Amino acid sequence: MTEPITVVVVDDHAIFRSGLRADLDGRVRVVGEAATVEEAIAVIREQRPQVVLLDVHLPGGRGGGGAEVIAGCADTRQTTRFLALSVSDSAEDVVTVIRAGARGYVTKTITGADISDAVLRVASGDAVFSPRLAGFVLDAFGTAAVAAAESELDRLSARELEVMRLIARGYSYKEVAKELFISIKTVETHVSAVLRKLQLSSRHELTRWAAECRLL
Repeated sequence: MTEPITVVVVDDHAIFRSGLRADLDGRVRVVGEAATVEEAIAVIREQRPQVVLLDVHLPGGRGGGGAEVIAGCADTRQTTRFLALSVSDSAEDVVTVIRAGARGYVTKTITGADISDAVLRVASGDAVFSPRLAGFVLDAFGTAAVAAAESELDRLSARELEVMRLIARGYSYKEVAKELFISIKTVETHVSAVLRKLQLSSRHELTRWAAECRLL
């Protein structure tokens, strides 16, 4: 049986932390909690979780919130990944925490099942975003590399291109299958083909590549 992913929950509202604990499924094991920047850095460095569910706005520290926590845990970045989980959907908050090193950003409207899925995806190296926040990432990290990408895109079929755009925006395999009226297995096959043709190794790399090329 696969061991559950270890998680630290960082949020200054105890009620939210308790509710999140209850919503996470058996694939995830919470090994610590924190309510402030200082508490978060201490518990993350002590527990070395695989994933940190991190609110963007936190009391304490120098006022840097979630981004400050990530910076303060630089020595854990080889083993710990950060997923922002916030009520805020502002472009500034999204860009700030992603620049700091978070692997994704989802809003607190996400369901318990979806947040558990997001934790597993981040732990495996994927980037995860609530779909409507992807544009902020594109605006912040995009470049004028569209022309350079055209020859890469020529390798993809029309269906592979559709799948690539949705995956890079943060959709799960299940969501892509529903959107395109195809099976999850077919989505997996297309994703494997896209990664192979673009010479990328993960969904995280695919998201960054698509963002840099302003393809979404």
